[in-house]
Amino acid sequence: MRALTKTLILAILTTAGAAYAQQQTPEQTPQTTTTPQTQPATPPKDPRSPGGDVGSGAGDIGKGAGGAAGNVGKGVGEGAGNLVTLHPARAGEDLGKGVGKGAKDAGVGAAKGTGKIAKGTGRGIGHLFHHSHKQAPETPPQA
Repeated sequence: MRALTKTLILAILTTAGAAYAQQQTPEQTPQTTTTPQTQPATPPKDPRSPGGDVGSGAGDIGKGAGGAAGNVGKGVGEGAGNLVTLHPARAGEDLGKGVGKGAKDAGVGAAKGTGKIAKGTGRGIGHLFHHSHKQAPETPPQA
C-alpha cells in the first residue's frame, strides 16, 4: 500500500509540474539576460633582463655539474659494491655508465648555460649602444 501511495503522489506531482510548465507563455517567464564576463587582459610578461639570462645560464651550468657529479658518484658506488661482491665486470660497467651519464649532464648543462650567458651578454652590450627602440615621430616635409 505504501508503494502505491508513493507512486501515486509522484505521478500527480510530475503531471502538475508538466502542466504548469506548459501554461507559462514567454511573456510570463522572467527574462534574465547575462552579459558575458570578459576576463581582464593580462599584461604581457616582460622579457627576461640580460642579467636574468646570465644568471639563468649560470644556474643551468650548475645544475649540469650537480647532475654529473651525482651520476658519477652513483656509478662509483655501484661499481664499488660490485667489486666487493666479486663482480669486476659489472663494476667496470656501472662505473662507465655513471661517468657517461655524468659527462652528458655536464655537457648539456654547459651548452645550455653558455648559450644563455652569451644571449644575456649580447643583449646587455646592445643596451649600451641602442638607447631606444622607439621610432622618432615623423615630421612633415617643409615646403
